[in-house]
Amino acid sequence: MALAVDAEQLRVYLNMSEIDQARANLMIEQAVLLAESIVKPLPDAASAVVLAVAGRAYANPQGIAYETVGPISVQRPQAGLYMTRDERRTLQRLAGRGGAFTVDPTPADADPTVTWPVTWGDEPDPRGVWEDLGPGDGWY
Repeated sequence: MALAVDAEQLRVYLNMSEIDQARANLMIEQAVLLAESIVKPLPDAASAVVLAVAGRAYANPQGIAYETVGPISVQRPQAGLYMTRDERRTLQRLAGRGGAFTVDPTPADADPTVTWPVTWGDEPDPRGVWEDLGPGDGWY
């Protein structure tokens, strides 16, 4: 794995006293593969997203979405290994692929001299005579 995320970090992230090392490593490996489907190579800061994805899958393996015990009801997020829209955006932002940008369509070898109005040398302009419009001539 490219990231330095391990089962011990997942244990601390989930605030658990013990963790199943093999299962935790599997969740982390799968979370890394999922993250690499969005951005490759993963930036070092992507460990936060990998821990969130792996932790969510580790903490809710049965896929319980809604549970009621007596007067207490709990609704849990979707089960399984998945990334939220915010996590995908975070990965893209960490990789420097998010936000606004500008594209300059001007060629690098463009001539900066003024090209308007078109001059025809000593000949008159073939388009006719240009007249400035003023008030009353359709100009407002």
